[in-house]
Parts: sequence; structure tokens; C-alpha cells
Amino acid sequence: QVQLVESGGGLVQAGGSLRLSCTASGRTFSNYAMGWFRQAPGKEREFVAAISYRGRNIYYADAVKGRFTISRDNAKNTVYLQMNSLKSEDTAVYYCAADFYGLGSNDVAVYDYWGQGTQVTVSS
Repeated sequence: QVQLVESGGGLVQAGGSLRLSCTASGRTFSNYAMGWFRQAPGKEREFVAAISYRGRNIYYADAVKGRFTISRDNAKNTVYLQMNSLKSEDTAVYYCAADFYGLGSNDVAVYDYWGQGTQVTVSS
């Protein structure tokens, strides 16, 4: 089992920045690809960003490319999502997820473990 805990969400004005963190426990963090997803009210969960277990492969959704940056610190068992130039449409609950020996994927179905989510609200 892997336990994932997200933090760093909150209320921010449009154009502002937030950094989300997701800390893992329970298994060897460096063996897992990590992904960030988000879900807005009334919408399906959607892919935001992913990083492979070695950190060599990184992927972004088109909607966040150039504004968001995913990174990982295996020594701290943590993956980050730096979010800049936030827009109202970025408002959602953000979830991190872990995929054993994954190379990074935008597919919700491949991830084995999920956190509880952290709310991000961007006011316009």
C-alpha cells in the first residue's frame, strides 16, 4: 500500500501561483511514476501532469503547458506541482496518484493509488 497526502491548495487570485505537494509513505517512492489530476464540479477527473519513476519523462495537459511544472524529490518522497499564471478554469480538486514502475501516463485507469485531494480555487 502507498498512502498519498496532498497539501498546498487554497484560494488565489487569477494570475497568482500555488505549489502543491504530495507526500508518499508505505512503499519505495522512487519505484512509482506520479501523476496530478484534477476534477471540477460536475466534470470528469482530468489529467494535469505526470512524471516517470526516474523523473526522465514528463508530460503535461495542453491546458497547463507552460504554466505548470511537475517535479519530484525522491529523498523526500514528494512530488510537486508548481502552478503559475492561474486562471479561474484551473479551479478544481487536485489529486496526486502513483503508478508502480510507470513511465508517466494521462490515463486515470493505470494509477494504483490516489490521494484524497486538495482544493484549488482561483478567483477572477
